Amino acid sequence: MGGGGGGCGGGGDGVVKDVVSKAELDEVLHGAAPVVVHFWASWCEASKQMDQVFAHLATDFPQALFLRVEAEEQPEISEAYAIAAVPYFVFFKDGKSVDKLEGANPSILANKVAKVAGSTSLVESASPASLGIAAGPTVLEAVKDVAKENNSSKHENANSDLSGLTTRLRQLVNSHPVFLFMKGSPEQPRCGFSRKVVEILKDEGVEFGSFDILNDNEVREGMKKFSNWPTFPQLFCKGELLGGCDIAVAMHESGELKDVFRDHGVPINSKETKVAESAKDVSETSIPGKSGGVSDSTGLNVELASRLQTLVNSSPVIVFMKGGPEEPKCGFSRKVIEILQQEKVAFESFDILSDDEVRQGLKIFSNWSSYPQLYIGGELIGGSDIVLEMQKTGELKKILAEKGIVAEVTLEDRLKNLVTSSPVMLFMKGTPDAPRCGFSSKVINALQGEGISFGSFDILTNEEIRQGLKTYSNWPTYPQLYYKGELIGGCDIVLELQNSGELKSTLSE
Repeated sequence: MGGGGGGCGGGGDGVVKDVVSKAELDEVLHGAAPVVVHFWASWCEASKQMDQVFAHLATDFPQALFLRVEAEEQPEISEAYAIAAVPYFVFFKDGKSVDKLEGANPSILANKVAKVAGSTSLVESASPASLGIAAGPTVLEAVKDVAKENNSSKHENANSDLSGLTTRLRQLVNSHPVFLFMKGSPEQPRCGFSRKVVEILKDEGVEFGSFDILNDNEVREGMKKFSNWPTFPQLFCKGELLGGCDIAVAMHESGELKDVFRDHGVPINSKETKVAESAKDVSETSIPGKSGGVSDSTGLNVELASRLQTLVNSSPVIVFMKGGPEEPKCGFSRKVIEILQQEKVAFESFDILSDDEVRQGLKIFSNWSSYPQLYIGGELIGGSDIVLEMQKTGELKKILAEKGIVAEVTLEDRLKNLVTSSPVMLFMKGTPDAPRCGFSSKVINALQGEGISFGSFDILTNEEIRQGLKTYSNWPTYPQLYYKGELIGGCDIVLELQNSGELKSTLSE
């Protein structure tokens, strides 16, 4: 393909070409023609459907180069462009990436192709409503077919047993103390990121289970929503997500990963750690004997149980963490401190690294095996994941208000915080990945078609927010789109702005 000379510089002549190396792609990108790259997989039905649309677009836009990359067969290229799902499209102009599209949306694909490869007049007409003008009659039929299949698929998915998949995923993440969702297997990783995490786990000396997400697309797509983490690999410890490759590397290099495994009671096979674990076991078994009596409720000795009870009640808000607020010794502790500071809450802290008796005893006392641990009014709230989720939903403020630690948060305050939580904020039914009504779906398509980043809130998950926002905005229906805290409107207004070419400018003033 790279040896085609004038063919690469002057367009693709209506033909889709397969790329077989990163060097080949780099050479093509040096040419003058616009380039559209489709990352696909042979097992993915959506990829196959979009490939038909892609081929039609290549015919309608011969001045551009249309390339295909089999994502899992070309890991070097996929990693270079952070491809985590297929179908995925990257758009290039003058050798630079200018746009991207994830998922099977023929209308948006045609729109984006027209913007990159078409004339000015063509770009203006390249909206989903006038797709036939933008992409040609051949694409229009393909779009209708794929859209029909996609809509059918959405209905089937809505009626499918999602709880069954969730149960299966929960069973998988809890099947081993340490579990890795990866591309390939530990013996044969299929991407550099997965390989790196496998090397780290072996270096840490822990046994782990793994699942090859390339073998099961239902698990692959389901895990992204289950963990709220869009890429692979994903590393879990005792059922809790630690993160992907970058986080695993950082935790490994700082020694934090070893601490997490130790705190969760994960067996470690290295000699050095076995000695440390033995010492810890002796320390733990010796705790009850120190006072000659054992607490009936926890199994701890009475003296230690009393000390821990005093500690958790020593401040209205106290966090047991690694390090101190000025210098946290782990990312999870740092996150909780940041959240408390954002909430402007006065709090005390206890460095569990400075007192192993408290460190081991509090796990039993609280029945919570890891750190940090946040207590409010003497009651355990949880660790960093729970605290972060509670902050996002407003539950943290609510508990702090109920305990009299901060002024009571009104519904209006919660709504004000929500509508300003992202510059562009959409209140909708469902999520951007799975809209639960046609109007919400149309607004999602409009925003994504314009390449606009936005936050969202599923009003079906909170009836108080759902009803309260109608009064707050004086707008009775959903979806509702906000920009910098100001209501833009619902579906009809968003579509009018899109059709007039004013949507992007309205949301970027």
